[in-house]
Amino acid sequence: MPETAPQTGFERIRYDVPAEHVARITLARPEMRNAQDYQMLHELDTAFQRATTDDEIKVIVLAADGPHFSSGHDLTNSASGADFEPHCMTGGYLQPGQAGGMANEEEFYLGMCWRWRNVPKPTIAQVQGKVIAGGLMLVWPMDIIIASEDASFSDPTVAFAVNGHEYHTHTWELGARKAKEMLFRSSSLTAEECRQLGMVNHVVARADLETFTLEMASEIARRPAFGLKLAKLSVNGALEAQGQYNALRHAFALHQAGHANARAVFNGIPVDPTGIDVIRQLSKS
Repeated sequence: MPETAPQTGFERIRYDVPAEHVARITLARPEMRNAQDYQMLHELDTAFQRATTDDEIKVIVLAADGPHFSSGHDLTNSASGADFEPHCMTGGYLQPGQAGGMANEEEFYLGMCWRWRNVPKPTIAQVQGKVIAGGLMLVWPMDIIIASEDASFSDPTVAFAVNGHEYHTHTWELGARKAKEMLFRSSSLTAEECRQLGMVNHVVARADLETFTLEMASEIARRPAFGLKLAKLSVNGALEAQGQYNALRHAFALHQAGHANARAVFNGIPVDPTGIDVIRQLSKS
């Protein structure tokens, strides 16, 4: 029988089993618009590992509490990879300058997002409200995206004088020209626009979002687990044959160049500080 009570051991997220063979991981910082500090990301990775290694689980849903899915990275985060058991084995988290900054972003951003993208089980993002910058880094590694009608998606981080967020799959998700427009203008795309672009699978009423998502998850969970794994590996392999991972590494290196330039220009600050107001205004509007 499905569990109804969340499993304990987390502070920033919840983990439960709302339907047979379906695990649900829920972002649980609604008072912060589910902004992601390193603790939240570490807990997310632990939860994905838990669901992946549980043979009773065949489908994983990623959801969020509150009116918005995620406002992106928590700009007040003061932790480093040295404060947690490493999952991506990067190392060097406390090194000075850009060396330490790159190590932390390899662990918590690029490394964990790529791990979630490669979870050998179908994953579904259940999305409502705003999804800003780092919020996209949680949504895009998922296999299927179901969005409420009020959902919107943006990556305004070019205002920080970087090339976009660290998991740079914009071109695959949106197509080259729409990806450039989102990045150049810091503009938002509606759920319906993203559905038309192929980024979102389904757009539903907010009141129907959870039910619709769980019904789809349960339908998928009736398929053989090994068949689901092989299907996912096949599609992901096609993306890798197109050079997706190499492109990600290239974009990540350019992102680090942006941080290094900002440190030189803005007295050690890793981003253009004028961008902070741009990001905060978008998350509040």
